Amino acid sequence: MNYRRLGSTGRGVSEVGLGTWNIGGDWGDVADETGRDVVRAALDAGIDFVDTADVYGDGRSERHIGRVLDEREAHDDVFVATKAGRRLEPHEADGYDYDHLSTFVDRSRENLGEETLDLLQLHCPPTAAYYRPSTFDALERLADEGKIAHAGVSVEKVEEALKAVEYDVVETVQLVFNPFRQRPAELFFERARAEDIGVIVRVPYASGLLTGALERDQTFPEDDHRNYNREGEAFDVGETFAGVPYETGHDAVDALEAHVPDDLSLAELTLRWILDHEAVSTVIPGTTSPEHVHGNAVVSELPPLSNRVHGVVRDVYEEYVFEHVHHRW
Repeated sequence: MNYRRLGSTGRGVSEVGLGTWNIGGDWGDVADETGRDVVRAALDAGIDFVDTADVYGDGRSERHIGRVLDEREAHDDVFVATKAGRRLEPHEADGYDYDHLSTFVDRSRENLGEETLDLLQLHCPPTAAYYRPSTFDALERLADEGKIAHAGVSVEKVEEALKAVEYDVVETVQLVFNPFRQRPAELFFERARAEDIGVIVRVPYASGLLTGALERDQTFPEDDHRNYNREGEAFDVGETFAGVPYETGHDAVDALEAHVPDDLSLAELTLRWILDHEAVSTVIPGTTSPEHVHGNAVVSELPPLSNRVHGVVRDVYEEYVFEHVHHRW
């Protein structure tokens, strides 16, 4: 495993981390012990950056992480990033205040068994919240009180990321970035480097499309967001298949697979493509399979992709995906 500096936090973290939305909820039924095994597998693979949120299974993923860190006596060895704010009404920008956030933080501290949260990220707040200095004053206060060590934001849109880093308290930005969502590389990564912002990449596999494991006629459980959020019925559609229409996504995958090097899978190519961007601090694939955790981790040791492969990824994006996502996120 290779490690990268997480912006101005100064912390070195595994460049392949673990996302835990999958083991909390919205991805079908996952047994508690399976969820904890996923976290154990991550630690065994050298992963020391774990991302979660208070709404993943109503705190379920946070509790899984806390229990495993207790078992391993690893609280000081693993950097845990959690998120808060999605408990509020979807467009309630006023709710991102100290009183609400402090309550959410206290609950996460209890779930994780941490006196001080390593990193608290605002969880995809409405755009208006970024234009309220009081939102970020609340983060400053939480840091001053010792409830959080560092603060960041998880954003839907590049423009929100650009606004967020105007506030000194923001040290990290989490966003969607993968071969189907390339706009951050054009508009945000240079700014992130200039401001020493840690970049955390979520949804790397576009909800499974970029693993090549999904069929065109795939069915998903009723409680899987890939079933109930296809058109953004529950939350931003950009979180489901990276916002790409499902059939179009398969067309793009077919075009990509024709150019995957013989010694790589599509999933490995996808993670390696993300890590080839130096502005990325860590990428956080999620899974419900401990075996997949190890497969993700080994990508850290793979050599960079060739210029030819990078060119193919760009060509496929422009031909199939650009019109659906580029100007939306």
